[in-house]
Amino acid sequence: MSEHTPIGLDQQASPVRALTHSGNFHTDETLGYVILHYALEPEGDLRGRVLNGGEGGRLTFVRSRNPEDIQAADIVFDVGGEYAPPKGRYDHHMRVKPLREDGTPYSAAGLLWKDYGKAAISNILGTVLKKPVSEADVASIWQTLDKSLILPVDLDDNGVAKMGKLSLADIVSACNPPWDTTELYGVDVAKTKETTGFANAASAVAAHLVNSMDRVRASLKAASRVMEAYEKAEDKRILLMDTGMPTEKMIFENDLPVVYVVSPTNNGQWNIKAIPPTRGDFGQRVSLPEAWGGLEKTELAKVSGVPDAVFAHPARFICGAGSREGALKMAQLALQIDASLKAGKSI
Repeated sequence: MSEHTPIGLDQQASPVRALTHSGNFHTDETLGYVILHYALEPEGDLRGRVLNGGEGGRLTFVRSRNPEDIQAADIVFDVGGEYAPPKGRYDHHMRVKPLREDGTPYSAAGLLWKDYGKAAISNILGTVLKKPVSEADVASIWQTLDKSLILPVDLDDNGVAKMGKLSLADIVSACNPPWDTTELYGVDVAKTKETTGFANAASAVAAHLVNSMDRVRASLKAASRVMEAYEKAEDKRILLMDTGMPTEKMIFENDLPVVYVVSPTNNGQWNIKAIPPTRGDFGQRVSLPEAWGGLEKTELAKVSGVPDAVFAHPARFICGAGSREGALKMAQLALQIDASLKAGKSI
């Protein structure tokens, strides 16, 4: 990561003054502010710090293009014309831009994520969400979010590839006041609306970052459990999970021969879900039996021979039973029926 100690991470109690530009705002400086908030003062008032002119606690925050304000700030991002992390300077608008290893230009958010992302992750999971997190998990979460969240912001802000409608960039952009705000309300009101808009955008971005981070954490936890369940499986085509969780990612990344995933639901029922031929596709590696499709309870129990059978979707990608044993039996029967049909066709 960085060879220097980022400003504010060496002495946790020292005050830090951060600054980005005023005026129209974008996703990268909004996300950059959110990253600094969680890295340096996660228990502070994210929104209030913006609305109260930057003051509030250890981290103060200013939006200004005034050279004197820029000079006085400890951390300056997305403005200032300088990229010098040891000095706390994180602009990316120079002729010679800071680039990723593959040549992709960084945005201010990407530059701050590089130096402050791991601290933000540790604080969000440990301080905000109160969930244990190891250094290995922090590194994995950082890498995943760098690719899925930060890189798209870098690409969008540098005009390489747009994030698209209803993306994070679109949500932030919508928080800017309309073009005629000054014309309608005057300069002072327009400035207040701009400040409020940034605070709204920061709150939305913060919620998205926290939720994304927690989902990545849970995904890492699911990955180990999926592989543990697979190792224990007697029939490697049936993955029996003790808790409902995402499984397809690990199945396809590890090329597992899983056909059905059996897992409990929140209402006490157990479901059997058919795995698609390729990740994200419709269809199934092995569809559930045709005779089951669309049936429920007594009718399905009679046809399947499983007393506590509950339902079978007409599209035959999912069915359910009232117990673990019943669901497992339905998965086994589905494979047997499929094998019999294939044997009959080959004769």
